[in-house]
Amino acid sequence: MRKQVGVLTRAGIGILAAIWLVPSPAAAQDYDDPPSRVARLSYTSGAVSFEPAGTYDWVDATVNRPLTTGDAMWSDRGSRAALNIGSASIHLSEYTGFSFLNLTDNTAQLELNTGTLRIRVKRLGDNENFEVDTPNLAFTIFRPGIYKISVNSSGDTTVIEDRRGEGEVTGGGLAYTIHEGDLGTFSGMGQLNADMESLSDDEDDFDRWSEQRDHHEDISISARYVSDDAIGYDDLDDNGGWRPVPGYGMVWFPHTVVVGWAPYHYGHWAYVSPWGYTWVDDAPWGFAPFHYGRWVSDGGSWGWVPCPPRPANVGPVYVRPVYAPALVAWIGGPNFGIGIGIGVGWFPLGPREVYAPSYPVSRAYMNNVNVSNTTVNTTVVNNYYTNVIVNKTVNITNVTYVNQRVPGAVVATSQQAFSSGQPVARNAVHVDAREVATAPVNALTPPAVPQKQAVFGGRPVAIVKPPAAVQARAVVVKTAPPAPAPAFAQRQAAIQSNGGRPLSLAQVKQIAPTRAQTAAAPQIRVAPPAKVVEPQRNAQANRGTQQPNPSNQNRPAVNTGNRPAPTPVTNNNPPRPPTVHPVNEQLEQQHQQQALELQKQQDQERLKVEQQQKQDALKLQEQRADAAKQQQLQQQHQQQLQALQEKQRQQQQQLQAKQEAEHHQAEPPPAKGKPEPKPKPMDEHPH
Repeated sequence: MRKQVGVLTRAGIGILAAIWLVPSPAAAQDYDDPPSRVARLSYTSGAVSFEPAGTYDWVDATVNRPLTTGDAMWSDRGSRAALNIGSASIHLSEYTGFSFLNLTDNTAQLELNTGTLRIRVKRLGDNENFEVDTPNLAFTIFRPGIYKISVNSSGDTTVIEDRRGEGEVTGGGLAYTIHEGDLGTFSGMGQLNADMESLSDDEDDFDRWSEQRDHHEDISISARYVSDDAIGYDDLDDNGGWRPVPGYGMVWFPHTVVVGWAPYHYGHWAYVSPWGYTWVDDAPWGFAPFHYGRWVSDGGSWGWVPCPPRPANVGPVYVRPVYAPALVAWIGGPNFGIGIGIGVGWFPLGPREVYAPSYPVSRAYMNNVNVSNTTVNTTVVNNYYTNVIVNKTVNITNVTYVNQRVPGAVVATSQQAFSSGQPVARNAVHVDAREVATAPVNALTPPAVPQKQAVFGGRPVAIVKPPAAVQARAVVVKTAPPAPAPAFAQRQAAIQSNGGRPLSLAQVKQIAPTRAQTAAAPQIRVAPPAKVVEPQRNAQANRGTQQPNPSNQNRPAVNTGNRPAPTPVTNNNPPRPPTVHPVNEQLEQQHQQQALELQKQQDQERLKVEQQQKQDALKLQEQRADAAKQQQLQQQHQQQLQALQEKQRQQQQQLQAKQEAEHHQAEPPPAKGKPEPKPKPMDEHPH
């Protein structure tokens, strides 16, 4: 049940004329565009904590949080986490300390100071740099592939397993090429000692879990309808269905159990620099539909109109879908905003409607963030840029927003909840549907100085965080990363001076670091010029029964101190496609078709239930039933949707079990002398 903390009426709209601020001239003219991509935290299991850039405080991590340069993570004992940056996935094992030293359109620079990362790079552009930096080396990925990188607890040894691909290790003035099928152990700090051998067929639970996630992404039905550069597209398969809608093509409809569900109602606003206020949805699938594409109401149900699929042959015309913090319009213009406790309201943008960033951007960026996510005329986008960004027109009076008049589309919350990362559903402000249908619309996010809790997304202080020695550990870099983010208190003061608007990247660079910030910043050591050498290789005659090399005693296998030892690093996985089972193309196609047919069947069944529920609600409304009867009907509808969801979940599990059995039957018997494969781990569910 929503908590009503205020009422927004026409009278309230009328007294806020002076509150809605406009961006400063300097901000509007700054062309230092933000990145077009972020990392999405797509999965957590166990105790996973998160340190937003410039805060130096650890909080519990939350799924769907966007991560960018300077953000850090820690996965504790028995924990795992998964991130996705579109062209690559990053998996964290237990006792792993990780951060983004840099994340831009062409650079992904990762810091690993302890533990294990498993990285799958699907695509790597000609000008793209992918680097993983550890305490004793920098590893540059040259080709798409699968890489597992581990650092021992003392930080003086790094093990790199190259399942498929190629890269280069740099450290101590030397460089070593890592080829497909190699397992390299690199020990020492000042001087790098290298030992190379071949991977074995052994797998651990972390490998199999990672392969399962890869497999789920590889067979995604949604990739037929949405670009696989739209982060989180593969989560749509298990949480909704696709069906054609005239005028929009294939549209995805979520399977929710909330009666009257609408987009951008169930989640919170987090403050993520440089974009500012960013929507973080509660649903496990709630990333792609809230940062790409547009929403439409069809027959009383909300559907997501996606950005188009990635073409098979990418040419110069293709624009990778540009991430946006939230694709919404704001109710009220200068007469409805934050400032005196009434609140702020918004609704989802519809197809062909222009998104105007509240953060400083160039004309080219504004064009790309729109044309890559919806069908829209570039002339219209340019007019918006001229009127809203350049001329600072506050109100949009000559545009009809289709979703503004859809019943239940507009939602509002209080100033406190908005600026402190509180759940919107629990802090909703009642809005009068007739009044908001004609209220002024503002294309820009309302100006509001964020509280520190907004940066944390309202999350509590983490119980676990990396040991101080791990946090202070320096890493070797080949590419010098940007300077650390200023402390939050400094940014907060600058945002206030900027009228509550997000800072441009140039404005952030002008903030001088404090002494405490300099001491707490990640320590880096730029690798000296390196000479390429060939490492010592220890050939293995029988990869399936490989014995540990006595010279590799420093491998990251033992965790010293009071922490229990994590799973030992083993020689894992020969190079092969990233699927759970050996590839059987005919069987894979058959299973994909079965999954598609079940999804269509379930979507049609849900559509019938939703249509019947709407008819019941209209009939009760015509009878002018009292509130008690309406609440009773709503509860009944909620139970129907919950029962339907459980039924469909069981159907999906039955199909998966059947397909799993068929996979096992189709697998060839294991070769003589090799152990039987280990059982797969139990499926885990995102928080």
